[in-house]
Formats: sequence, C-alpha cells, structure tokens
Amino acid sequence: MAATPAPPAAPPKPTWDPNRPEPPFPWLRPTIRIRLTLLYGGMFLIAGILLLSIIYLLAAQALRTGSEPLFKIVEFNDLKVTSNDCPGVNNKLSLTEFNDAISACTDHQRQVALDHLLSRSLLALLGLAVIAFAFGYAMAGRVLSPLGRITRTARAVAGSDLSRRIELDGPDDELKELADTFDDMLERLQRAFTAQQRFVGNASHELRTPLAINRTLLEVHLSDPGAPVELQQLGKTLLATNERSEQLVEGLLLLARSDNQIVERKPVDLAEVAAQAIDQVHAEAEAKGVEIRSTRAPAVVQGNGVLLERIALNLVQNAARYNVPEGGWVEVTTEVQHEQAVLVVSNTGPVVPAYEIDNLFEPFRRLRTERTGSDKGVGLGLSIVRSVARAHGGHISARPREGGGLVMRVTLPI
Repeated sequence: MAATPAPPAAPPKPTWDPNRPEPPFPWLRPTIRIRLTLLYGGMFLIAGILLLSIIYLLAAQALRTGSEPLFKIVEFNDLKVTSNDCPGVNNKLSLTEFNDAISACTDHQRQVALDHLLSRSLLALLGLAVIAFAFGYAMAGRVLSPLGRITRTARAVAGSDLSRRIELDGPDDELKELADTFDDMLERLQRAFTAQQRFVGNASHELRTPLAINRTLLEVHLSDPGAPVELQQLGKTLLATNERSEQLVEGLLLLARSDNQIVERKPVDLAEVAAQAIDQVHAEAEAKGVEIRSTRAPAVVQGNGVLLERIALNLVQNAARYNVPEGGWVEVTTEVQHEQAVLVVSNTGPVVPAYEIDNLFEPFRRLRTERTGSDKGVGLGLSIVRSVARAHGGHISARPREGGGLVMRVTLPI
C-alpha cells in the first residue's frame, strides 16, 4: 500500500491579530473612508483651482478685448470718425444718433466677449471633467487593487487550492484587516483538510486490511470440499457481507478523495471512458436482459482518467441495475455542446417523482429503499459522481424520463 503523502508546509501566519487592542486614537487610522475622502476631496480641490485659473485668464483676455477703443478720430478739425468693429458709427450721424450708435456697439462687443467667455469656459469644464474622470478611475483602481488580489485568491481557493495566501502589504486599513482575516481562515481550513486527508489515509489502511484478511479466511474455508453445507452457506453469506463492507469502505474513501481539487490533469476522452464503462457493465446488463446502446462522439476534457471512468461506470451500473424486468435499455451518449463535454446516460426503469431527484445524490439514499438490505450497492454511486464532477469543475443534473427511468447529464469544461 502506498504511503500517505506528507501535507504541504503551511504558509506564514498572518500578522494581523483579531485580539489586538484598539489604538488610542482610532479615528487617526488611515482607513479606506479617510483615504478616499482625502483623495477625491483633493482631486476636486485641484480641479476647482484649475477651473478658476482658466476662467480668470479667459475673463482677463475678454476684458482686454472689450477695453480696446471702438473708434478713433482721424481728423480733428472735420471730426472724421471710423470704426472696424462698429461700421455704423460715422460722421454722417447727428450727435444723438452718434451716441446711441456708440452705446449699442459697446453693448454688442461686451455680449460677444461674454459669449466667448462662456463657450471657452464650457470647453475647459468639459476637458477638466474628462481629466478628472480618468484620474479618478485610475486612482480608484489603485486604491481598490487589493480587492482584486483578494478576489483572485478566493477564486483559487474555491478550487480547493488552500495553499494560496493573500499576504497583503500596505497601510493598516480595512482591506488589510480583511486580507489578514481571510489568510487566517485559510490557514485553519488547510489544517482541517490536512487532518482529513491524514484520516483518510489512516482509515484506508485500518479498514482495508482486516476486511482483506476476512475475505481471505472465508475463501480458504469455502475452498474446503469437506466443509458442512451449513458452514459453506454461512461462509457465503459472510463473504457477501464482507464484500459489501469493502465496497462501502472504497466508496467512502473515494468520496473523501474526490472532494479535493484535481491537481494532475491529463487529456481524457469521455467517449473512451464511456466505452470502458459499457464493457465492464455489459455482462451484468446482459444477465438482466438490459440492452446497452451508445452514440459516442469525441469529447476530450482535462482531468483524472480513473475518476472520470468512475463517473461513467457508476451511472451505467445504476442505469442497468435499476431498470425494468423485461425489455429494458440503457443509452449512453457523449458529445460536445457549447464548448463543454457532455455525458448523458438515460434508461428505462421505474417512474421517479421529480421531488425525489435531489435525494438520489445524497449518500446512502436510494429510491424507495433503506440504507441496508439491498444488493444493488451501498448508496454512494451518485454521491461519488457529483463529487468527482465538481472536482473537475463540472456538474451533474438528472430529470425523470417520460414513461419511467432517468436521464443523467454530466457536463465538464473542455
């Protein structure tokens, strides 16, 4: 029996202590609220100063333009008047008309200057708004970048990679507290999972060995031709019970191992996996009068071939065992749909109520049967299938088939 692998070394303990006393002036901490307030307050202050400066320069330019002389006396004796900005002002007007024309021209020039000031101010405001939004977006991304780091680590941990840590550096603010708390939680989870793996390894040794010894002793006694008939019948019963216990132990250990992330992945064709499962169940199905037909298209996924074969084997075995007494069939299909590999196993069988579907995936649960007293299995087949599918990033769904039986659909990412 292979030795249990040593657990990975735990990362350094987070520096944040949840029991650490509060500082004497907690309001002086560089919290996210204070940092964002100072950042965006300073940004708007700088933008306001720039806007006021631009408006001041534009207004000064407009006033200089409006203060230029609108007309000039070209000949003092005859008082000849000309104006490029006010062509209506000339020496042919009477004194009243001349003064009115000068007033109207001055008002017009001021209005033009104000219109220019308004249009240029709006353009300056638009430019500053674009710069402010771009600067704010960049600064917000910089401030919130630790959240992205926490999210990426959480996604890695969601795939059962408990060795990952955030180890966030920076000011002692809310984000660092969150990251350190998350690291502390991951450390505790890793210790728990390491203890679980150690227990699985020890249990596999402690449970398999006596069961194997019992099986050997029973087989030796059953091979004695001179043994009484009652003893042979008792030996066969005990051998069947021992075999059932071995199946239960193997199923529990496989269920515990399959809950972990699949580290070593290789290309596996679901069509080949389905063919292997059909070959193993063919004799049992033929003895029960169940026909197995299949349509297998290539569907290559990255995963563990042994565990994926267990998915197909459990589904095909259940489909053959829980079938109708006569004229039953099992159909196995593999294909690629929407960039996902799909394995579908459908069969004839008893009518399954829709509300019973979810219970079928629970350990030791069967349709209308108890946990013991059945010769069809130990009640872990579909639990193992769901666990292995989740470990590969996929899922399994089931629905009742019209007329009886089930349609099991396993989807796995390519």
